Amino acid sequence: MAEERVALISGANRGIGEAIARCLGDAGWRLSLGMREPQLPDWADPDRVQVVVYDANDIGAEVEWTADALAKFGRIDAIIANAGIMIPKNVIEADDSDLDAMLAVNVKAPRRLAAAGWDALANSGRGRVIILGSLSGKRVKSAAASLYSVSKFAAVALAHGIRHTGWDLGIRATAVCPGFVATDMARSLTSREDRLMTDPTDIARIIAMLLDLPNEASVAEFTINCQLEESY
Repeated sequence: MAEERVALISGANRGIGEAIARCLGDAGWRLSLGMREPQLPDWADPDRVQVVVYDANDIGAEVEWTADALAKFGRIDAIIANAGIMIPKNVIEADDSDLDAMLAVNVKAPRRLAAAGWDALANSGRGRVIILGSLSGKRVKSAAASLYSVSKFAAVALAHGIRHTGWDLGIRATAVCPGFVATDMARSLTSREDRLMTDPTDIARIIAMLLDLPNEASVAEFTINCQLEESY
């Protein structure tokens, strides 16, 4: 039953993460929300929603988080790795520290989080891992987005690696790859109006659907865009 399942969501304090939390909460999920500055949302029932300190740059934070979630709820059925950063530099002007920063948050932290929750996901029998990728993980749209694309191509590959590794354990993984979404991150990168970008609530509805699919309906990648492109 959906109302008995437990999901961990990183970067859950705003944007896409906040929308996912609201959507899954409304659908009956119990939630453990990871935030750098924890604050229980005003809509949340503290008996069903846990808020924990989680910084994707803090190696070891994922172990504490999963332990806290298991202590409160006794199970983990889904991990949604939503926290991410974007440094708008091309691959030539950037230095190693820029790439290291994005790989740390966009790739290494989700991998550690999935690993920390792995046994619990396997015990679920229908464990789910959602990696928030990007269409920048499917194509390089511009020079300014090229360094970001390097990290997001790796994030998409991570989702595929998790899917292969967890298949026999009933764990399914999906890379969700949107274009511009009406969040603070996108607003800092484009002058287009919110109405011309994908609404975060639509990303949340897609993720809720992916989490509900049976093991026999695995979706490796889900792409969604707000504009017409050659391929997406």
